[in-house]
Amino acid sequence: MHAYGPPPAYAQAVLRITDARTGEPVQAAPARRGLTRVEAHASGLTPTTLRVLLLSDLLVRALELGGTPVWSLLTGEHEQPELRAAARALGIRPFEDGGDLGSGLGEAQVLHVATEGTEPTGGVLVAVAPADSPTASTPDFSDPAALRLALLSHPRDLPVRLDAAALEEARGTLAHWRGSVADWARQPSRPVPDEVRAELRTAWEDDLDVPEVLRVLRRVETWPELPDGARFETYAYADRLLGLELTRDIGSLA
Repeated sequence: MHAYGPPPAYAQAVLRITDARTGEPVQAAPARRGLTRVEAHASGLTPTTLRVLLLSDLLVRALELGGTPVWSLLTGEHEQPELRAAARALGIRPFEDGGDLGSGLGEAQVLHVATEGTEPTGGVLVAVAPADSPTASTPDFSDPAALRLALLSHPRDLPVRLDAAALEEARGTLAHWRGSVADWARQPSRPVPDEVRAELRTAWEDDLDVPEVLRVLRRVETWPELPDGARFETYAYADRLLGLELTRDIGSLA
């Protein structure tokens, strides 16, 4: 991260996502304004289907941050109530029922989020690599936010192993960041620097690169010339995408 100055040129105006069918990036929100449907294809509660739901949630959040109206759907045949309950536990936005889709009013784009090898009809296919847990067939929900962070920490096209070490690392990172955010909140608020805002938006609008968003936050944490009030606003802004409740512990410090 460079010294802060005038805001850099920022040409990346909309979210671009790779279509797994072609390998080419496409606009998730077309220039013609209209509704974007995000459709999660998931059956049965497994670490992999949970990853599908989480990526769908990130797409919804990123599109809404860019001002695009979104219609979020869940389709599948097995364990839908369990999947919806798991989604609520992870802070995933509620899904509508995808049993009778039709076409949304003014719909301009459809993003299908599915596991590798799934071939929904039409639209853009956003593929998700497998996730596995070495100790159980279903994810560990004892700390949902840590589970969410563990899944967010890896590119979506690479497999994830949700072992005890990965979850413990995520718990430690969350505890540290929440404590830091609560501490920074005690200082006068300062705006998110233009350069930092551009770095964050470039990361998530460039094929939803969430690991890069996390790396930006780590750099912001240790940047020596940045006021603590600006660190707080940066983390709160990024959490609108991440959904990790990073401001949860504000007011808890003695």
